[in-house]
Amino acid sequence: MTGTMTLLGAATLPATAPVSAAVGGAEWVRLGITFAYLVSAALFIFGLKMMSHPRTARRGNRLSAIGMLIAIVVTLGDKDIVSLYVIAAGLIVGAVIGAFLAIRVKMTGMPQMVGMLNGFGGLASAVVALAEFLRVYLDRQHDPRVDTLVTIALSALIGMVTFTGSMIAFGKLEGWKVRGVPLSNPFLLPSHHLLSVVLLLACIGLGAVVTLNYQHALWAIIVLNILAGILGVMVVVPIGGADMPVVISLLNSYSGLAAMTTGFALDNYCLIISGSLVGASGIILTRIMCQAMNRSLLNVVAGGFGQEITAAGATTAGDRTVRSMDAEEAAMVLEAAQKIFIIPGYGMAVAQAQHAVAELADLLRKRGADVRFGIHPVAGRMPGHMNVLLAEANVPYDLLSDLELNSEMEQCDVALVIGANDVVNPDARRQGSQIYGMPIFDVDKARTVMVCKRSLNPGFAGIENELFFMPNTVMLFGDAKKMVTSIVSELKNR
Repeated sequence: MTGTMTLLGAATLPATAPVSAAVGGAEWVRLGITFAYLVSAALFIFGLKMMSHPRTARRGNRLSAIGMLIAIVVTLGDKDIVSLYVIAAGLIVGAVIGAFLAIRVKMTGMPQMVGMLNGFGGLASAVVALAEFLRVYLDRQHDPRVDTLVTIALSALIGMVTFTGSMIAFGKLEGWKVRGVPLSNPFLLPSHHLLSVVLLLACIGLGAVVTLNYQHALWAIIVLNILAGILGVMVVVPIGGADMPVVISLLNSYSGLAAMTTGFALDNYCLIISGSLVGASGIILTRIMCQAMNRSLLNVVAGGFGQEITAAGATTAGDRTVRSMDAEEAAMVLEAAQKIFIIPGYGMAVAQAQHAVAELADLLRKRGADVRFGIHPVAGRMPGHMNVLLAEANVPYDLLSDLELNSEMEQCDVALVIGANDVVNPDARRQGSQIYGMPIFDVDKARTVMVCKRSLNPGFAGIENELFFMPNTVMLFGDAKKMVTSIVSELKNR
């Protein structure tokens, strides 16, 4: 900026103004910046609180976005990094990219996008940490504080682990293959976890070198970034596709921790607060999801299940019996049912069948049936985002239930499973199973189970679903949206 205008729109005093007036003006600018940071932090906190419930999640998201906008503009202006024109250009470019992603990315692709954004956040923290190290490295006249060097090393370590780990998670969810082998499969090298521990110790050692002898540690910070990137890959590749929701949540926490340590390195309180909030909320969500799966975080990180089995589109089961129905028969059964539980899953999201399912539920309720939805505490969050999809279809929140439906499952006339798989697999109750102990909906205990699915393919866990072959189960093969729409048409015509 030129003339008497400073960043943030504060007017400077002429060169002839008294020194006391100049100091007073600087104090008012500093006070304004501090107040802006407080407002930004408050918006983060209130926004995060609102995101805990579907009714207020949108407003919470908007508040958090406004808080981040304020924080970015004030930080860039406060540090006199770039001109307001560059800030405006960056905001416009970022807004265009964000709008494009928001419009183009489907709900089923949200977990991948969250993973990718986590990774970019980690990369940003690592790049800023490297830039800050280069600044203190080249400034030979002022020694940096020890805590600044420690947080620079931590930011590089956590940031690069988050970046490469998130990219691997993105590839697993996106269905990438390496030489024909699905990346979603768990992959373990000989002594894999031992190698990961060695890499972690090496990174800690390099961090100590950066802290204790920074003037000769340019090589150490570079090697630290490289080894931390490799460590991120090593941590995520052993984890199967079924555990990706937990991993995405954990990496989200890592990105917050990386931002927090970067805030300490830069003495930026707003970055410290926002990073702490993201890190803490991510850890809390990870813990909730692990408890919902009846597994420890160590068990997940050590490598889980997720092998892909069977050919796509398989609808035969060898010598095992699979019963199937068409839409007309399904409508007859649903018409006679008094208590109906609908269990949506990833398949409903893929088919974008939420509006058809909502219409079916509304039609059955008008006919006097007790209709409720079962949302799994893990699969309902990611990758299906069932709560969001059903809210989009205007399904009343009081119809959404958790695993408490199991207490009434034996009195349920029809359990209608729409695209769900692992969360209804009774094999989870069999000791020795790969998913043993994972809480599921006990739909097999209902009088009749209808499973709307394209094929007999396994879910993310990659194991065969015994539910498909039970005597009280019937399959509704086909696209979920088309099948449910056909059932609705049959009910309306009856």
